Amino acid sequence: MRLIFVHGWSVTNTDTYGQLPEALQAASTDYDLSLDLHHIHLGKYVSFHDEVTLDDIARGLHQALHDLPGNADQIQPFSCITHSTGGPVVRYWLNRFYGPENLSATPLRHLVMLAPANHGSTLAALGKKRVGRIKAWFDGVEPGQRVLDWLCLGSEGQRRLNESGLHYDYVGHQVYPFVLIGQGIDRKLYDFINNYLTEPGSDGVVRVAGANMNYRFFSLRQSDEVLKKNPYTTRLVTKPERPVRVSPDVPLGVYNQYSHSGKTMGIMRSIDKHKGTEQPVVADILKCLQVESAVAYQQRATELRTLTEATQAKARQDKTNDRYAMLVFRVQDDQGNTFSNDDYDILLLGGKSYQPKTMPKSFLEDRQMNSKTSNLVFYIDVDQFHQIKDGLFGIRIIARPQKGFSYYQWAEFHSDGVSLTDIVAPNQTTYVDITLKRCVDKNVFRFARGDEKRGSFKGVKP
Repeated sequence: MRLIFVHGWSVTNTDTYGQLPEALQAASTDYDLSLDLHHIHLGKYVSFHDEVTLDDIARGLHQALHDLPGNADQIQPFSCITHSTGGPVVRYWLNRFYGPENLSATPLRHLVMLAPANHGSTLAALGKKRVGRIKAWFDGVEPGQRVLDWLCLGSEGQRRLNESGLHYDYVGHQVYPFVLIGQGIDRKLYDFINNYLTEPGSDGVVRVAGANMNYRFFSLRQSDEVLKKNPYTTRLVTKPERPVRVSPDVPLGVYNQYSHSGKTMGIMRSIDKHKGTEQPVVADILKCLQVESAVAYQQRATELRTLTEATQAKARQDKTNDRYAMLVFRVQDDQGNTFSNDDYDILLLGGKSYQPKTMPKSFLEDRQMNSKTSNLVFYIDVDQFHQIKDGLFGIRIIARPQKGFSYYQWAEFHSDGVSLTDIVAPNQTTYVDITLKRCVDKNVFRFARGDEKRGSFKGVKP
């Protein structure tokens, strides 16, 4: 088996892979796998320069694969293990050079992602200089800005990649992706205080919901149906035939004992080659690499689901972690205009009255605005969220301006007929796309009769 490793963002040394390659090679025969260090290739890509984009790295990966022995004419089948940003790098490469329509041509067989930032990382918004000082992610390396922009929660790059991912038939083309992530926090790893470094439901860098390849898209459009006249509010509606689009199922395994990085708890760096499969993640990676059929893939999914449920049940019992989800709101109008962060407010509503005050207390763990896209990301405690009064959930959006020659009316979504669990699921990200109507007052353009006295219309009012 040819196996490649792809590291995370701003790494400058192949020692980032620790002893994981050796541990896998040593234990591989116990799983009927043929792993030889001579056929294991450790990726080393440049992401610490500002001009480098994720697309540049994907193109570089494609050339590097062709440059491996025996690949000059055609890339030979291989499996891949990634860490952190390495997951999105390989997914971007797969989407750019093959995509859902040409997946049968890909040489990729297994993709085992360790703590991948598939939906970004909260830390990316802290800024280049502050992020570069976090030992949990780097080691004194100045990170690259263009990749940092992609990693910020709510980036357009994440949205495009994940929307394309809705159309993949992985198993039908013998491609087997997996996500393995810890939700442990190594408190000795950090060199300054920041709440995101110890955030529940994360490994200190990436949220479980931000890693999971199981996610959904939920689209809403403002209609003419009036919900109330003061303030004038119309209904946000879904597409009746398909209110929620769900990604293809990808196995997810969650551990309490691993954090993002570090020699003590890091899901990759802490692996000891002498302990082998005593270390859960080593055994699970090898079991993932064994998969060669749809039946085996489903069995692996069931095993990892059982692991995740047991892990999170224990964490909840110990009161160390709850289950969380992310909501990524993107707001635009029906003319294609976008909104800046000061141009709209979003409120979550609950109960038959659909009011903010009826939402469960402390369900909202965090919210973050993407400074470039103005997409708003809510991080919520799913188990509390599902305790909403009457089981009814709503969204109110107030966009500005609300009066004048061009304006927006209040809009609300009410979940009547749509299950809460369809919209928000534990450990998952939901992309909520909202399209508002841009209203234009009729006095923006009027005609005067040709036989009327000519005059100024400077003082015209809506």
